[in-house]
Amino acid sequence: MTPHPSRCARLVLIPLSLAVAVGGCAARPLRLPTGAGTPAADPAGMFEAAAAGCRGVRTLQAELAVSGRSGRDKLRGRVIAGFERPSAMRLEAVAPFGPPAFILVSRAGMATLLLPRDNRLLADAAPASVIEALTGVSVTPDDLLAILSGCGTIRTEAVAVRTYAGGWAAVDMADGATAYLRRQPRGWRVVAGVRGRLGVEYAEGAGAGPAIVRLRVTDEHGGITTDLTIRLSQVETNRSIDPAAFSLRIPDAAVPLTLDELRRTGPLGQQR
Repeated sequence: MTPHPSRCARLVLIPLSLAVAVGGCAARPLRLPTGAGTPAADPAGMFEAAAAGCRGVRTLQAELAVSGRSGRDKLRGRVIAGFERPSAMRLEAVAPFGPPAFILVSRAGMATLLLPRDNRLLADAAPASVIEALTGVSVTPDDLLAILSGCGTIRTEAVAVRTYAGGWAAVDMADGATAYLRRQPRGWRVVAGVRGRLGVEYAEGAGAGPAIVRLRVTDEHGGITTDLTIRLSQVETNRSIDPAAFSLRIPDAAVPLTLDELRRTGPLGQQR
């Protein structure tokens, strides 16, 4: 009989998505500005100044303490993470004892997921699809690097900017995302980002890198389906990472795991 991923492993797998619910209680979303605002000049310059601390991040290594919920499951776990542009990622769920609950690596647009405790292996999958199957949010390794380094959901260049009362600005990006900036003593800072149904917030200023990142995903009716918080520690940026970190030694007896199986056994599987 083909074994199924254990529930313990699944609950630890989920934290690799990212962000909200500090201290076990979901924090209220930021009240982002609405309305037409006042058009301003040089959106690219404003955004580049606000995102200067994160746009230059080429590699990032950190310990991620994650809590919150996805679907009906409450999630909590600790993940050791490493990223390198373009598209390289390693996420390893640290267990209190024994082997990791999971290891997920990605390089050159392909991901491999190993569940050491169940000896299950998902190979040659799209990274965003694996993360979506686990968490309900589709993000790429480069998306995660941008989010964790403080750039929100940004993938492309700024095309328009609007300013609002209270020191707010909204920068529209070419891919349809919006970055929300807040004027702080040292200048504009990215404090939130929205792309489609994905929203990212920073609980603390992201100028030198965020300490707390919040992520929410909503359904077509505006209800929150994923609500997570990630606390970053032991953060190192732009330091060399051994290329071997983005590959896996596959056990000879590993049992194949399909993406559909992962979706069915993940925290959102019972709601589909």
